[in-house]
Amino acid sequence: MEHPLARRGFLGAAVALGAAALTGPLAAGTAQAAAPGRWPTDIPLPKGFQPEGVAIGRSPYAYFGSLRDGAVYRASLATGEGRIVHQGLGDGHITVGLKIDRAERRLFLSGGWSREIRVVDARSGALLRHFTGLGADSTMVNDVVLTPGAAWFTDSFQPQLYRLAIGRTGEPGDEITTVPLGGDWTQGADFTANGIERTPDGRALLVVNCAKDGGSLMRVDPRTGLARTVDLGDLRIPNGDGLLLLGRDLYVVQQAVNQIDVVRLDATGSRGTAIARITDPERFRVPTTAAAWGDRIYLPNARFGLDPDPTTVAYDAVSVPRV
Repeated sequence: MEHPLARRGFLGAAVALGAAALTGPLAAGTAQAAAPGRWPTDIPLPKGFQPEGVAIGRSPYAYFGSLRDGAVYRASLATGEGRIVHQGLGDGHITVGLKIDRAERRLFLSGGWSREIRVVDARSGALLRHFTGLGADSTMVNDVVLTPGAAWFTDSFQPQLYRLAIGRTGEPGDEITTVPLGGDWTQGADFTANGIERTPDGRALLVVNCAKDGGSLMRVDPRTGLARTVDLGDLRIPNGDGLLLLGRDLYVVQQAVNQIDVVRLDATGSRGTAIARITDPERFRVPTTAAAWGDRIYLPNARFGLDPDPTTVAYDAVSVPRV
């Protein structure tokens, strides 16, 4: 049976096909140094960890969230070694998407079906903020993106986003604001919204809609929730999961088909052209989300539907060259 998250969301590695508050251009990853060739391209994760999300800050460390108990694992990109930095809250309190702030002090966690948003100290693992009871009974808080003024979260079963304000010192606020989605947004019968990013000019949000027109990318006005379909030509993203924006290049992880589609966007994020597709048949095992360090893209292998007992699997994350 298909895992519920399996819709979340030629190079042998890559073949070419053919920040201010939500203002100002986005130049993600430009300050990061290229990873030395001797760094591992495969990172082992704890047995039975069940990874989904990944986040990388300005330092060469990756953070992975667990669908098993909400724990967060921190791994060195230089050595591949790591440890649990947040124990999670146990069964029923999963971590789906996660992001780390620019100061590398706080992790923002999406709680999936627990209907939670959590903020965790990235160093001590202490729980700093805990928001519960979001949305409706069917709500799944899925992915998250940070802007200078807020953390934005998708709900895969309700046509709305959640906004957590972030102060000038990086301190998260005490309330969650719900922003209904309108305009071109079409809510499917079940799983709909998935990954979320910013537009290159930083003025709007980009959200995967797995249900609309065979899988679409939507540009959302953060003030009103008004959504417009991004013109991607013939490209459809029914398996679209995590999004990663590097300059104007948007990496769309299509997890169930083991590929990343790279789209070059215009400045406003209103239209884009597919420029590359990254695959790795030997190492991709349903990768879900992506984060960058230097000239490498890092992805956790969620392995949805591949294992009879996910609690016994030796999970990993892999890296591929960026386009």
